[in-house]
Amino acid sequence: MKTRRMEISLKPLAWMLLLPVTLFAGVRDDYARQWPLTLGQEAAGAYRVELDRSVYQQLQSPLLKDLEVINAEGVAVAASLFDAEQPMAKSSTRVDVPWFPLPFISTLQSRDIASISEIAADGSLRRVLMKEPDASLYEGDGLSGEYLLDTSRLHEAVKALEITWPTGQEPLDQSIQVTASDDLKNWRTVQDGGRLVELQNNGERIFKNRIDLDPVKAKYLRLVSLRREQRGLRISGVRAELVPPTATQAWQWEEIKGERVVEKDGGEVFVYRIDGRFPFQRADVLLPGNSSNEWILKSRDSEEAEWQHATAPWMAFQVEGGGSASRSPPQSLDGVNRDRYWRLLPKQAVQGEVPVLKLGYRPEVVVFLAQGNAPYALVAGSARAQRVDAPLPQLVDALRAQRGASWQPATATLGEGVALAGEQALVPAPVERDWKAWLLWALLIGGALIVAGFAFSLLKKPAAKP
Repeated sequence: MKTRRMEISLKPLAWMLLLPVTLFAGVRDDYARQWPLTLGQEAAGAYRVELDRSVYQQLQSPLLKDLEVINAEGVAVAASLFDAEQPMAKSSTRVDVPWFPLPFISTLQSRDIASISEIAADGSLRRVLMKEPDASLYEGDGLSGEYLLDTSRLHEAVKALEITWPTGQEPLDQSIQVTASDDLKNWRTVQDGGRLVELQNNGERIFKNRIDLDPVKAKYLRLVSLRREQRGLRISGVRAELVPPTATQAWQWEEIKGERVVEKDGGEVFVYRIDGRFPFQRADVLLPGNSSNEWILKSRDSEEAEWQHATAPWMAFQVEGGGSASRSPPQSLDGVNRDRYWRLLPKQAVQGEVPVLKLGYRPEVVVFLAQGNAPYALVAGSARAQRVDAPLPQLVDALRAQRGASWQPATATLGEGVALAGEQALVPAPVERDWKAWLLWALLIGGALIVAGFAFSLLKKPAAKP
């Protein structure tokens, strides 16, 4: 039997999936290093790869433009950079939810389901008038067409419900309302147009058992059949699809050793340098033993640039004792900072060791389309190549709107990095000289010199006698 699920066509997105491959001649020759990519799923179409420390160390561009994904032919594919704050959802979790058929009694008219419910100390439902759903209720007049769902033990919001019912049921086309409550007395509507369908004709089948919700966090949900003239829905199970937590990458830290510098006014500062283009967002200071000081952190992108405040003054301390140590929390920077040079200013003089500057970041993600032939590789580090960002953020949003909010690009992982052009790729390309402009200037200057020489000769010539 053929099954045709009710899905939204992806034809409006066809043009986006056929994004043209950006052609770059000799891409590998323009980059210092490459990392082979292992695809977690075959034929996924789109993939995401999390950057690691080795990639950041190689990058030269403050905007991370010297970063590409190439295919087996060495051709750059459509790719875009996603920062750590953008919602790259983790895989959704589906859990079975306890459910209770509600009898058709007058108390339901007042929405006071608590009066017929037994609630445990943790808020979960023990029973609703009956201990277990009784199949005889499906045939009699006692079935109200309403079901109570116990979601009190769920820690995440519910984004969808998947309903199952016994096979061989009569044709089904039910409109379902979903309401939510925390006390079984006061209810709010969270979905007023859910649809459950199972229809068959001539070997064809239409089936829909999913009710999408705006993410809702409540102790209890209720399913209400809006077509009371129809036979009440007989269900056999309910699964809740939970809102996946945001894919928040763990904080990574770079510990940078610096040097003490005495300024002209006699004050001491500490300076640090780091290779690469890390997206730093937090800072901390490490000193041995007990310490306490107020710090100001500045940064700049080059040795010629002016120092800029990277964070407001903050107090950093460490107190040891009793077998444990108490430390101040890291200080947030003024946004993402990819500068290479850092300057730490203490309020009080620091004796002994130079403090270690600790900078924290969360890895970013590159999303790319599988264009051309595998294997794919990530290349980075160039003074002359620049990535052209494809509209992949819009594509990801559009696909999630059509395939469900839990959809995400498949995972790709970085392999061991290998050298390509090496240090040669980090040397800027020579500036092309416009020989036509130079020739024009040479002609103009030459002409001016000829005119000047002619005028000078006229001035030296003796005046004719009268």
